[in-house]
Amino acid sequence: MGSCGKDGGCPSDYIAVAISLLCFILLLIKATLPFLVHKVPRPKGSGFWIPVIQVFASLNLLLSIVMSINFLKFKKKHWWQSCYLWAVWVEGPLGFGLLLSCRIVQAFQLYYIFVKRRLPPIRSYVFLPTIVLPWIAGAALLHKKKPLNERCHLGTRWIIPVVFLHTTYVAALVGFTVAIRHIEFRFHELKDLWRGILVSTSSVGLWVAAYILNEIHDDIEWLQVTSRFLLLIMASILVLAFFSMSSSQPLLSKMSLRKREATEFETMGRALGIPDSGLLLQREPAPDIDPNEPLDKLLLNKGFRQSFMAFADSCLAGESVHFYDEAHELAKIPVNDPVRRIYMARHIIEKYVIAGATMEVNISHRNRQEILTTPDLAHPDLFNNALNELLQLMKMNLAKDYWSSMFFKKLREDGSGSNGHELEVVTGWNYSPRLSCVHGEDDPFHEEHPSKSSAHDTNTQDVEQQ
Repeated sequence: MGSCGKDGGCPSDYIAVAISLLCFILLLIKATLPFLVHKVPRPKGSGFWIPVIQVFASLNLLLSIVMSINFLKFKKKHWWQSCYLWAVWVEGPLGFGLLLSCRIVQAFQLYYIFVKRRLPPIRSYVFLPTIVLPWIAGAALLHKKKPLNERCHLGTRWIIPVVFLHTTYVAALVGFTVAIRHIEFRFHELKDLWRGILVSTSSVGLWVAAYILNEIHDDIEWLQVTSRFLLLIMASILVLAFFSMSSSQPLLSKMSLRKREATEFETMGRALGIPDSGLLLQREPAPDIDPNEPLDKLLLNKGFRQSFMAFADSCLAGESVHFYDEAHELAKIPVNDPVRRIYMARHIIEKYVIAGATMEVNISHRNRQEILTTPDLAHPDLFNNALNELLQLMKMNLAKDYWSSMFFKKLREDGSGSNGHELEVVTGWNYSPRLSCVHGEDDPFHEEHPSKSSAHDTNTQDVEQQ
């Protein structure tokens, strides 16, 4: 091997770098493919930026190992090649420490949401920097004391506190995971956490073993080459296994697992298997739509609700109707099934209630805070006040114009309830065909298919003959 054992540039080094690059590319695909394939709107808040920070920390971890352990044969002449930049700052607070901290934040959120049944009391953008502070303090201390040798190795007296810091964060992640192990998660959150714990523990153990062997047998070149090869490969596996969207974006993680059946999981209601939204039974007569009926009663009619939703979307004011629709789905989940109720409630809060949500509804500050500070996310009356307020807004702003719109005329022409426009009755546990976002068929100028028109003409002729 010549001098490549100490100076870097061995064939195995380049192989390890190539593997790490491939793993990072796979990580990018894993993080972005659901958005590209399913055309999902970019979420707001921690559900988006925590996975982004995980990708950033993964890149820093891999780069820090490559730059600090002599994988590439080059002379360190510039400040940006310094051991303290890569082995201390990039590997610690911006790499492994940041990666572990992101997973701890996600586990902390799961603990509060599903065990305490309330939203976390500390915002993620406050909690994450707080738990990264020990890594920053440790990096500053190492930078001041300068205990690294020319190979970027720590002195013996420093290895114990550094290993202690790593294991403390892994132990914290284990603690939160144990606290939520009894929850029956629907999107593999617990499995993803245990997988991350296993891989991170293995990485720390391998790093300690490699350090000890290199310090004892620093004259054996093949040992140095082998140990750094294994370190980079293990880190590459770590960044792939550690990344998970199931905690931050459960629906998106489910869709990414079902790329060929994307439409089956395009809504949270379908992914949770919420009871059937009321399929048409041929033996049931279709009810007439009476404009004199209260709006809240009319919205129980699936066909009317979908028509009213399409009209609201055409007016760029569909958030309230979509909110009502998803709250209606939540009401179908039994009260004795708190896990699914919490999933649906969190989905509604993140999509409609929090400030800056993708479909934020116009409700009072009092009702918004009542939802966000609720002591029980599974409570059956969680959204009642907000729904009553939105119903009043819909009556004043949408309902009057709807009765004279083409959407209502089309609904009456279709039979005032045929083709699935019956009152919804919760009788089964099939998937709902409702869409929770605006699609092509919601376009106000979308033309009816000929098959539907012919079917309508046939039904009209039968009625006239009777």
